[in-house]
Amino acid sequence: MELTLYNTLTRRKEVFAPLQPGHAGIYTCGPTVYAEAHIGNLRSYVFPDILKKTLRRLGFQVRHVINITDVGHLTSDADEGEDKLELAARRSSRSIWDIAEEFTRLYLRDLERMNIEVPPDMPRATGHIPEQIAMIQDLEKSGFTYSTADGIYFDTARLPDYGKLARLRAEGLQEGSRVEMGDKRNKTDFALWKFSPPDSKRQMEWDSPWGRGFPGWHIECSAMSMKYLGQTFDIHTGGTDHIPVHHTNEIAQSEAATGQPFVRYWLHGEHLVLGESSRMGKSEGNFIGLQTLVDKGYEPAAYRYLVLNNHYRKFLTFTFEALKAADTALTGLRRLIAEAGGAPGDLREAESRKSMTPLQEKLLEDLADDLNTPKALATLWTALRDSQVAPEEKVSLAAFAEGVLSLGLFDFSRLEAAPLEVPGEVRALAEKRWAARQARDFKQADELRDELAARGFAMRDGKDGYELTALD
Repeated sequence: MELTLYNTLTRRKEVFAPLQPGHAGIYTCGPTVYAEAHIGNLRSYVFPDILKKTLRRLGFQVRHVINITDVGHLTSDADEGEDKLELAARRSSRSIWDIAEEFTRLYLRDLERMNIEVPPDMPRATGHIPEQIAMIQDLEKSGFTYSTADGIYFDTARLPDYGKLARLRAEGLQEGSRVEMGDKRNKTDFALWKFSPPDSKRQMEWDSPWGRGFPGWHIECSAMSMKYLGQTFDIHTGGTDHIPVHHTNEIAQSEAATGQPFVRYWLHGEHLVLGESSRMGKSEGNFIGLQTLVDKGYEPAAYRYLVLNNHYRKFLTFTFEALKAADTALTGLRRLIAEAGGAPGDLREAESRKSMTPLQEKLLEDLADDLNTPKALATLWTALRDSQVAPEEKVSLAAFAEGVLSLGLFDFSRLEAAPLEVPGEVRALAEKRWAARQARDFKQADELRDELAARGFAMRDGKDGYELTALD
C-alpha cells in the first residue's frame, strides 16, 4: 500500500519514497516555550502524530524529532523586537530558565493528554549552541553571510532559488515593504546570530567568533534537524504560517551550508480559527488552552476527535458547539464498540496481528491518502453501524483504528449505563404480575415472578409501580 502526501514544495500529492527503504525521518517545528500552548498550536502536533502512526502501520521504522525553542525567537519573525522568552521573564520578574522549564513541562503534559506520542528526541535550542555556531561558520566560509551592527545575516540574494517553498518572486529580494531594512542588504535577509545589546545584559547569551550574543530563530531548526536526521531527510512538518519565513529560511541556510537538498516532503497544517474571526494566536489575544476545555468538562480526546474530523490541510473553525458535537460523537463510537463486546485487552490483540482484515485495509487506505482522517472516521462509523459486520470484526477494526487515531476508543468510563432492553413479552408478563399483585393474587404473582426469572429478569415492586432488572 502506497502512502501519498501533499508536498508544499511541489504543490501536489506525491507517493512517499523514503531515502532509506523501510525508514522515515520526520522533523516537526516545536513550541516557543514562553507561554502555554493554545489549542490551535496543539492541532499542529496532531497530524504529525497521525503521520508517524500511519507510517508504522505501513511497516516503516520512524524517527521523529520535535524541537523546543527556548531562545532566539523574537517578537517579530523579521528579526525585530525582543526575544519572547526574555520579554516574558522581565514581565514576570522570573528566571528565563524557569519560564522555559515550566512551559516545556506544560507542553509535554498537553501532548500526553491529547494522546500525542512524545518522541524520545526533543532537542532544545539552548542545548545546541555549538552546532548552530558551526553551521554559521560553514555559511560564512561559503560567502553567504555578512555582518551588521546588530548581528550576522544570511544574504538571500546569493541563493538563486531562495523562496521556492513559498514561491516568492525574485523582486521580493529588493528593497520594499515587508520589513524595516536597517543595515540589511535585502529585505528577506535574516539573522543567523544576533549581538547582545551593548547597554544591557541578557539572561541567555553566549560567546561566538563574532561576539557575545544568541542565535537567530531559524538556524536552530536546521542545525538540530540535520544533527538527528542527516543533511537530507524525508519529512518536515509545521503550520502554514511557517511557509513564507521560517521554513523558507531553513531551506535557504541548510542548502547553502551543505550543497544538498534539505527536505524532500514538506507538510503543513492549516490554522484553527474562532468562529468567523482570525486565526487563534497569543498575539491576537484569543487564546484558549487545553485546560480551558478540561475545566468546562470536556476530555482532551473530544478535541482530538474534532481535529481528526477535519482534514489537516483545511481551516478548522472552533466553537464550543462543535466541540460538544465531537464529544457526543466520540461517546457514540465508544458505545458501539462496547455493544459489540469490546474490552481494553482487544487493543493488545490488534497489535499482535500480522495480517489485516479487509476493513482494516480500507481504513489504512483512507489514512494513506494524505492522512484523510475524516474518511477514516467515516469508515469506522459505517462498519460499527453495519448489522452485517460481525461483532468481533467491529471490535478488531476499532482496535486497529485506535492504534493510529488514538482517541481512547476503548475508554468506557464515561459511558452512562445503557438502558435495559426489555422484550415485549417480558414487559407483558411484568404487567400481568403487577396486576396480580394489585389484586392480591399472590400465588399467580409468584408463578409469574418465576417465569420472569426464567427469562433472565427480576421484578422489584414499589409503592407506585415496578422496576425490571436483568439477573446476573
